[in-house]
Amino acid sequence: MSSELPTELDTVPERPLAIIPGESARYKLPPMHPEGRKFVGIAAIAVLVTGFIFNLNAIAWLLTGLTVWIAAFFRDPIRVTPDGPGLIISPADGLVSLITTVEPPRQLAGEGGLPPGPCTRVSVFMNVFDVHVNRSPIAGTCTRIVYVPGKFLNADLDKASDDNERQYFIVEDAAGTKVAFTQIAGLVARRIMRFIEPGVKLLAGERVGLIRFGSRVDVFLPAGYVPGVIVGQRAIAGETILARLGDDLSQPRGTAQ
Repeated sequence: MSSELPTELDTVPERPLAIIPGESARYKLPPMHPEGRKFVGIAAIAVLVTGFIFNLNAIAWLLTGLTVWIAAFFRDPIRVTPDGPGLIISPADGLVSLITTVEPPRQLAGEGGLPPGPCTRVSVFMNVFDVHVNRSPIAGTCTRIVYVPGKFLNADLDKASDDNERQYFIVEDAAGTKVAFTQIAGLVARRIMRFIEPGVKLLAGERVGLIRFGSRVDVFLPAGYVPGVIVGQRAIAGETILARLGDDLSQPRGTAQ
């Protein structure tokens, strides 16, 4: 008997999906990001103090629920990222709340930044029950990170893009295409974190930062890219195709344009 594999397997693409970090998480609980451990620890200590020292059982049960919620908030699930040319992947979990045409913020303009002129901006709103680990929308090099202090308005408001605390990123791929996105703080998000520095090379779907506790991410599409989502759709960070080069995925197939 021959030990060779069937020849028809030779037609299977070598790498149809980029798996981050390399295994499926569909049948196990997602791990918790290390950033959440201190908050879970504080909440757990509060449970012990109120329940076992002061015997305030009702409060202890409430704090137990809070501890579980904090652990869930900082969950960091493994994602399977689509791999292919001309794809922009959602950097955030949440609801697509706005798709509009805007001028790029000044923090993303200038030498080495986005080209002048209007572009499409896709906003993904994260509520307090969504995963808050943010991921790179494309593979490439992070060329710019700009932090801007600001207010803590409702992140679902359009003016939050200009008024709230926020952090801008630009990632440039090997072909020179630049995709910019912004972490925006919200009403209860009081800390924007980044895991990377300018100059680092990223895979599509690789973790770049986190926002505590409820917020929004704006993505600025390069020329020639069209949204692959519609307002009201749920997006999954590292998995949902947010936009594609030259192909309007927001139009249902088989319908008149």
